[in-house]
Amino acid sequence: MTTSGRISQSAFDGSRLRVILLLDLYEGAQEQFLDAYEHMRNQVASVPGHLSDQLCQSIENPSQWLITSEWESAPPFLAWVNSEEHVETVRPMHNCVRDTRSMRYSILRETSPAQPHGQKSAKAGMQVEARVGEGVARHALTFTVKPGTESKVAEILAGYESPQAQVDDTTRLRRTSLFMHGNRVVRAVEVEGDLMAALRHVARQPEVRAVEEAINPYLEQDRDLRDPDSARVFFTRAALPSVHHVTSGRKAPEDVRRHALYYPAKPGCGMELARLLAHQDEAAAEDPKSPVYRSTVFQRDDIVVRLIDVTGELDADPVAALGVKGAKKAAELERLLDGAAIGVEGSLETERNINRLLSHVDMMPVTDRSADS
Repeated sequence: MTTSGRISQSAFDGSRLRVILLLDLYEGAQEQFLDAYEHMRNQVASVPGHLSDQLCQSIENPSQWLITSEWESAPPFLAWVNSEEHVETVRPMHNCVRDTRSMRYSILRETSPAQPHGQKSAKAGMQVEARVGEGVARHALTFTVKPGTESKVAEILAGYESPQAQVDDTTRLRRTSLFMHGNRVVRAVEVEGDLMAALRHVARQPEVRAVEEAINPYLEQDRDLRDPDSARVFFTRAALPSVHHVTSGRKAPEDVRRHALYYPAKPGCGMELARLLAHQDEAAAEDPKSPVYRSTVFQRDDIVVRLIDVTGELDADPVAALGVKGAKKAAELERLLDGAAIGVEGSLETERNINRLLSHVDMMPVTDRSADS
């Protein structure tokens, strides 16, 4: 897939991926950290798609370390980093590290003796062209609550005061959208600037800490936010990364409305389903008649959520709203989607089942807050 100027973020361009992990170690924890790294290195070496990694120590501050790794593309890395195996593999590092920061980059250009500087590369695995962004990072969290507590949780999550939007001179919390589907909660955020700085800022706000404590008794997965390890594991498992985002190049409509659609995939089909939706949204961005103005696809394991800004009513064009416009696209979605998980079975080639599916995947809005509103 080649990128267009409208795409600000994508995991599906086929380019090699460079992952950079910055670590600040506790004093005296170096040997313990090295042992933990050796264990992790041996595990990750056998992960499909992994090419290489390096461990580096700062020549200026011995407490600062750097791990870089290269992957064939983003999808195998995301599958690994979001897995339970990864959670357990990195756990021994937690007691050694004061702070971490992870960054992921697709490889656009490189220079080597076989590829002289200035010669345009057509090498496989290279990003075709620079993507056009808007300085916004997108991320989501998802978790489940105990069945029967959905209305209480929705009340708590809708009722808190918004945290301060401005994080620092360069970072600002722009928008938070929260939806539910049955007992599943999805919270999506948009941040101008540094995503991690914004998430840490939000986590420190008293109104946010209060609401997190208030929903603790209703969570299916126990957590103790006072325990750094418990909090780290919970938010690692709850992470729902953005794998694709596209905004149409046309003028922003005045009547645009935000929806979230929940697509549970069949076992092992989550990434393929997310890729299908990403391709469809890319095509929609080129269509001036499409009701979909903006779309972000989030995916982790077999959970896929598509956040869309659309004009008009969602059911006015259900095929476009679902992202299955075009020949055989509904059949592809049917092959990948766990229809039984959301109570929809049968062929999606029929108008009736398409309408039923849209009504089932459309998530209930809880709150949608913009910094400017």
